[in-house]
Amino acid sequence: MKTLKNMEAIFTVAVAIACGASYASFTQPAAAKAAATAQAGAIPVVVVSAKRLTEQEKKISLIEERQALLGNATASTL
Repeated sequence: MKTLKNMEAIFTVAVAIACGASYASFTQPAAAKAAATAQAGAIPVVVVSAKRLTEQEKKISLIEERQALLGNATASTL
């Protein structure tokens, strides 16, 4: 008889958890759709206003970058 009462309590708890999970799953997609709609309206736009480097400036920039990397590599090995 005691086992039967325990099974009844376990069943009641399981039904309560299932109902709560069901309710939470029904309310969640609506919130997700609202958030997705809000984000879709606010698309960030990036504007870059800079001049392009010439070939000579690119070469100088690459040389400076390589020298900085080599300088850091030799300093870290000491």
